[in-house]
Amino acid sequence: MPGDDWQKFANLRCLLSYQWFFPGKNLLFMGGEFGQGPEWNENTALPWNQIQEHEGHQGVQSMIAKINRVYRENPAMWEGDYQTWGFEWIDTNDHDNSVLSFIRKTEDSGNCILVVLNLTPQVLRHYRIGVPGGTFWAEIFNSDTRRFGGSGVGNPGLVKTEMIKSHGKAQSVDLTLPPLSVSAFKLNS
Repeated sequence: MPGDDWQKFANLRCLLSYQWFFPGKNLLFMGGEFGQGPEWNENTALPWNQIQEHEGHQGVQSMIAKINRVYRENPAMWEGDYQTWGFEWIDTNDHDNSVLSFIRKTEDSGNCILVVLNLTPQVLRHYRIGVPGGTFWAEIFNSDTRRFGGSGVGNPGLVKTEMIKSHGKAQSVDLTLPPLSVSAFKLNS
């Protein structure tokens, strides 16, 4: 994987987060829960000592624990895994910024989660995303938080919906997208 240690761990957190938020069931191979360094070898034990020796491994382990809680607590993450109503792309065409966005939702749309991926090492400020409604969205997950080994860039508190058309939606939100990250927002109203 290219980049320095920070970029490698950020890319790993981004990949694992994308895997959890995208429809379908999740599977981690042994050692994936802390981002083991060496290739898995059935003849040796997992290098658990890496967790104490490098904060990047601690960050991946903390992130997996958090994303599992988000998964458990939000029916939109699993209820419509194999149904067309459970997933909606917002934007797959922003090649210039390398940003993907989609919505996970329950059948009644009562539990709705906006997921945004920034696949570049730059912070993107004032990035507008169309949303299906609501007044406020709360950031419930950010793979770039300091606790996970990230830079701590994000959208604390609530993000207010504005009546500005974007991505075929009547309303949108103005977000700050952390570098090499996945951010998730839950409809809060």
